Amino acid sequence: MKLVSVDQMRHIEQASDAVGHSYAAMMERAGTAVAQAILSRVANAQSKIENLKSTILIGPGNNGGDGLVAARALREAGAQVSCYLFRDRPNDPLLTAVRDLGCTIAVASDDGQFHELRRLTHDADVIVDALLGTGTARPIGGDLATILNIVKSEVKAKRELQGTRGITEIPPLPIVPQSSSEVLVVAVDGPTGLNYDTGALDPAAIPADVTVTFAYPKLGHFAFPGASACGQLVVADIGTDPKLAQDITLEAADAEMIRAMLPARPSDAHKGTFGKAMIVAGSIYYSGAAALAAQAATRVGAGLVTLCPPRAIYGVVASKLTEVTYLPLPDDLGVLRADAVEVLAEKVKGYQALLVGPGLSTEKETVAFVRRLLSVEPPAKKARIGFQSSSNEPEPDKLSLPALVVDADALNALAELDGWAERLPRPSILTPHPGEMARLMRLEDKAEIGADRVGVARRMAAEWGHVVILKGAFTVIANPDGCAVVLPFANPALATAGSGDVLAGAIVGLLAQGLAPFEAAICGAFLHGLAGELTRHDIGDAGVVAGDLLTRLPTAIRHLTSDL
Repeated sequence: MKLVSVDQMRHIEQASDAVGHSYAAMMERAGTAVAQAILSRVANAQSKIENLKSTILIGPGNNGGDGLVAARALREAGAQVSCYLFRDRPNDPLLTAVRDLGCTIAVASDDGQFHELRRLTHDADVIVDALLGTGTARPIGGDLATILNIVKSEVKAKRELQGTRGITEIPPLPIVPQSSSEVLVVAVDGPTGLNYDTGALDPAAIPADVTVTFAYPKLGHFAFPGASACGQLVVADIGTDPKLAQDITLEAADAEMIRAMLPARPSDAHKGTFGKAMIVAGSIYYSGAAALAAQAATRVGAGLVTLCPPRAIYGVVASKLTEVTYLPLPDDLGVLRADAVEVLAEKVKGYQALLVGPGLSTEKETVAFVRRLLSVEPPAKKARIGFQSSSNEPEPDKLSLPALVVDADALNALAELDGWAERLPRPSILTPHPGEMARLMRLEDKAEIGADRVGVARRMAAEWGHVVILKGAFTVIANPDGCAVVLPFANPALATAGSGDVLAGAIVGLLAQGLAPFEAAICGAFLHGLAGELTRHDIGDAGVVAGDLLTRLPTAIRHLTSDL
């Protein structure tokens, strides 16, 4: 699903109108979709619909027109509908239609002390924000700010009285919550006061439980603080031709995209069918990182996983994890030595994917190991497995490595080296969180990254020539060719130690099964996010540990591949 800017969406609508799919037709489909989203959430029986009280806040532009279409559709379904107009819309046939159906109409200019607004909001089961859409560019003030603040205050008071927290839905699972007596707030395209390009949010904005946007999601739906006010995001088709967006290279990942990427699981398969992954991970400080990464690789379906921990922690890790094979590596007091590369040099042959980094530590010897393994620093000139031995001969060739994922402390080991990106196999997959990204970019302050996550990820992927996974809420995956994907997950349950190790393991497990680096990065990160949503649903926002994600990775795959 394409992820668009305001200008891109405007051009798509203009082009649609120019070829005969009129603004009026798009508005009809948009408003109808809003009504359908409401009806699917609040009632299953006609008697309930007839008791439903809806108050729709109508603005002066197209967003208000969408709201009037929604009002008509709700009224035709049997709901009680009131429309509160920020400004009158004289001679508007959409307004005439809802008035003729018996909807209550109130106009702000006739509501001196906003008593009618308070009454309509207080009585409402559903409040629809159709005041301002994507054209919002200035701070909100005057009567509009007053209207928003009154409605927000009334919603808060109702919820406190009812003792509810609002609807919670877990996208993209097939769960449709039903409201009880609580008020449902629905935003048309987005909450009034949202900047659809940056995610900036006006203080007056009313947080929504559900946002219904049209044709494509917008950048601001996936950027904070605005994303926190959108609730569940529903993307409704308004009839625009997909060809009009074919040149847009930014997408929002969805279940359909990931389903198409998942490796096939033929009935006549054997373990070799699903590839071999090698994982270099762990230290005396972080033995759990190695176990988490290796288990994640098995849980996404890799045929064989070989874990390469320091010898000192082999017994600890092996006691936890019996489904993988092991290649213990030389260590010094529980951290990898630089000469452990010699053991790996021949053994890595025959593997389809290699992960380096989880829990390795930043001890001097381990940093030297990482740099030597990844060929950013040549080995010393002496006899060693896989390298030329004469000190009079040229620098040894790089190790021949399989498809590569560079994570965690391996990224930190590279960050201070000039030209590291040119020495890695292309394209490798890099998995930085914002702090690691700042170190790789030589930035003192990671605020620059947070201000433009999509732009930073795309720019650095192109500059480095590698796939970049910029982790965090709404993780961004960028390919060197300029294409990028944003994930739909912003889940505090994933903010726990070891979550990144599970992510890295999932990616290398899919890479081993033959996915291209960009696809493996997208698919692994999406499965990790979906596993997080499943875990959050079962456990809650707090108390989730990284190990909880492991058994839910195959469940996430089942959700994507079944007809649930």
